[in-house]
Amino acid sequence: MGDVMAVLEQRNGTLKRICHETLTAARSLADELGGQVHALVIGPAGVSVEGLGEYGADKILVCEDGALELYQGTRYAQIAAELAGKHRHDAVVLAATSFGKDLGPRIAAKLGCPFASDVTSIAAGDGIVVARPAFSGKATYELKIVAQQCVISIRPNAVTPATVTRGGVVEQVTAGESDVPGATTVEVKEPDRVALDVAEASVVVAGGRGLKEPEHFRLIEELAATLDGAVGASRAVVDAGWRPHSEQVGQTGKTVSPNLYIAIGLSGAIQHLAGMRTSKVIVAINRDKDAPIFKVADYGLVGDLFEVVPRLTEEIKKVRGS
Repeated sequence: MGDVMAVLEQRNGTLKRICHETLTAARSLADELGGQVHALVIGPAGVSVEGLGEYGADKILVCEDGALELYQGTRYAQIAAELAGKHRHDAVVLAATSFGKDLGPRIAAKLGCPFASDVTSIAAGDGIVVARPAFSGKATYELKIVAQQCVISIRPNAVTPATVTRGGVVEQVTAGESDVPGATTVEVKEPDRVALDVAEASVVVAGGRGLKEPEHFRLIEELAATLDGAVGASRAVVDAGWRPHSEQVGQTGKTVSPNLYIAIGLSGAIQHLAGMRTSKVIVAINRDKDAPIFKVADYGLVGDLFEVVPRLTEEIKKVRGS
């Protein structure tokens, strides 16, 4: 049949922006397989599914249950696997976020099928072929999946969302009884400071150990605010406790691909480059002219960040009239 299921992520009844990337990837694969895209949304009553047809969903499977408002790994996997089995989907696609990294293997285990994680492209041919980065993004290899079903997670920002309008017919589905016991999420605590997610921001301003002290990150925060962007950080400053892990960019953090990435006081270790090298425009500010970050930067400025960044912020404010 060639049908593909796209499992979409919601928070507080609102779908996350990355759902558009997931749908675009699923739509492209379904077109090559000659099938449809069924978008699965699990959440509380009234969860928003508006506009999913515009990104390629032929059918939207909505499972509403107050007990499923918060992510429940065991129950979500059971629901997705039951529907994938019922509709005989060739592939189940989801984003390789913390949500997808936990849910994807669970679904694959229940279906007894292969799981390809953190891929950057999907194509159909003699089976389904996915591309996956290796060696911190320095190489890419392909995997061919020949099983009747498979589960695939897409690396965030690897796919550009595209509008391909389809029917988007909504169908309500019911969650069956839980088949196995499992951990239950009872509460999600939001951080005291609600910040723009680096994975979804169009502008990211990231800082490293060159800032010398955590208090100096106010320079990064002010520049990011001036550009309506998000604050990013290297692993070194996160490990040092200067910034939260949610801001970490790199192999062990988040993969970003904004329109503009400004790296300040960052040397550019290979693990960090793996998480941001696909940014559209990269600007580097560092006093070390031999810093590896300059090898991937579109624009580089060798200088003292404590002099450069305040002046840059001031000039941008003048231009933007703020």
